[in-house]
Amino acid sequence: MRVPVLQGVLPVERSRVPADALAGLTLAAVGIPEVLGYAKIAGMPLVTGLYTLLLPMAAFAVLGSSRHLVVAADSATAAILAAALAGLAAAGSPEYVRLAGLAALLTAGMLLAARLARLAFLANFLSRTVLVGFLTGVGIQVAAGQLPDMLGVHAAGQSTVPKLVHTVRALPHVHWADVAVSIGVIAIVVAARLITRRIPGALVAVIVAIAVSRAADLARHGVTVIGPVPRGLPSLVLPAFGWHAAGTLTGAAVALFVVILAQSAATSRAYAAKYEEEFSEADDLTGLAAANAAAAFTGTFVVNGSPTKAQIVDGAGGRSQLSQLTAAAVVLVVLVVLTGPLAYLPVAALAAVVFLIAVELIDVAGMRRIRAVRKVEFAVALLTTAFVVGLGVEYGIILAIVASIVDHLRHSYSPLNSILVKSPEGHWRAVPVDPGVRTAEGLVVYRFGTSLYYANAVRLVQDVTALAGHGAPLRWLVLDWAAIGDVDYTASTVLVKVAEHLHQRHIRLVFSSVLGPVRHQLDRYGISADGYYETPGEALEAFHGHATLPAQRPRRDHRPPSRAAAQASACRGGRDRSSRLVCSSSRKPCAGERSGHGGTPHGARLCER
Repeated sequence: MRVPVLQGVLPVERSRVPADALAGLTLAAVGIPEVLGYAKIAGMPLVTGLYTLLLPMAAFAVLGSSRHLVVAADSATAAILAAALAGLAAAGSPEYVRLAGLAALLTAGMLLAARLARLAFLANFLSRTVLVGFLTGVGIQVAAGQLPDMLGVHAAGQSTVPKLVHTVRALPHVHWADVAVSIGVIAIVVAARLITRRIPGALVAVIVAIAVSRAADLARHGVTVIGPVPRGLPSLVLPAFGWHAAGTLTGAAVALFVVILAQSAATSRAYAAKYEEEFSEADDLTGLAAANAAAAFTGTFVVNGSPTKAQIVDGAGGRSQLSQLTAAAVVLVVLVVLTGPLAYLPVAALAAVVFLIAVELIDVAGMRRIRAVRKVEFAVALLTTAFVVGLGVEYGIILAIVASIVDHLRHSYSPLNSILVKSPEGHWRAVPVDPGVRTAEGLVVYRFGTSLYYANAVRLVQDVTALAGHGAPLRWLVLDWAAIGDVDYTASTVLVKVAEHLHQRHIRLVFSSVLGPVRHQLDRYGISADGYYETPGEALEAFHGHATLPAQRPRRDHRPPSRAAAQASACRGGRDRSSRLVCSSSRKPCAGERSGHGGTPHGARLCER
């Protein structure tokens, strides 16, 4: 397997190096307090959040293809991990860290397997609608989980609703010093955002909180602080290998894999389109697998492509992975010399930062847009949000995938079939299927709106039965295949029954616009028509040229015509470009074909044995 490197860095434009470096500094400034919060969400030691900005970020920068995707800790994957590890070990304990490493390693294996099996297309199966609902649910869950720390109270319960109930009951016992810290942090971050998004409000708020905590000795006033943070680089940590642990975490790894695949691919595509750049989803999978493998063996947790961090870099002028490598270098310096002050950071301040991050995930505007244009899809998004909040992130993503598939099947199950008719100007237009509608006297051009499969084949039967049994007498029914890209076995048997029904009523079944691969499918199924035409217009022309011919009589055994009989019938009833029909050994044109220019039969097929 080809493993290209530094696609997101090369070629290096010297004129852009300062801008990329400055964007990296900005990413570090904003990302450091964020990843500390994500570590808190995941139940991991806080310093492990900084570890995600080191080797995992660098691994993707080297092996990934996107010039813009930032791979580090993420709120959605952190929440899934916390839900999976709850009850398996004490949060923050060495065993918990090793289990988190195993989850990251399993996820890395799935990402690499998807790369080898060319399954990058799976990212398309999590629709934007469901993703909006999912992230909104994650935002609500994470925000609700930070309220106890922001208020300085204890609230029991793992799931969102019970925890909210216990938080409300604990309101009479709030610790006002923690509340003041939380309000101060929120005020600083919001004020910075109102001025300009370029100001790292979260970093400023964390620095101010540390300074105030140290100067006023807030720990002595009952404010909980995070305590000592280990200094130095991450050490090699082996994941919790074992079949039992792997089996327990496989479901969570699948959920993590799907979220990473969908979110990372969507972000890479968006920026590649914005700057008209090429990128490889397969190579991005390699980079993501390497990043999560690096996380697994450096004592940290699952990493993901972050759209918010990518936006931070883009807004700061970064245009390559050089920004991410610069941010990793800054974090390296912080880990070596600047972890000491973090010991004074109030837990309430960190909870407030995480709360604000979670609130940004609640996409109210996106939900409103969906509701305004597609109420059914809004219901799907709302249902996904409810799943995440009520059942947890891990089950929520699984049900979100199911909701996406059901939404897709809902469309394909009830396709928009139509009748093609000519406008007064002579152009084709599609009208709804109605028994009385005819394309021409004695003829209907019927277009099926999607591929034929077991669930929607009944619509074909219903429509054809209604068209053949009502309205003016019908001589030809032209089935237009322009929108049909596949026919499964069940649909093929239904198509045979449709042909029998039409032949019993002395109605010819004619096909138009059949794609090559679909024609091969029909041949394998042994399905043939009374004529094949490349366009509905050719079918209509042939019908008008042969309207005086008698309708085909039904076969005694009521089976569809054989291939040879179908070819002979098509030769009598019209042209067949794909099979080059021939009629006799005398090599003369098919009977009944109209003459074209110069007296030559228009479209005639000479006959061969």
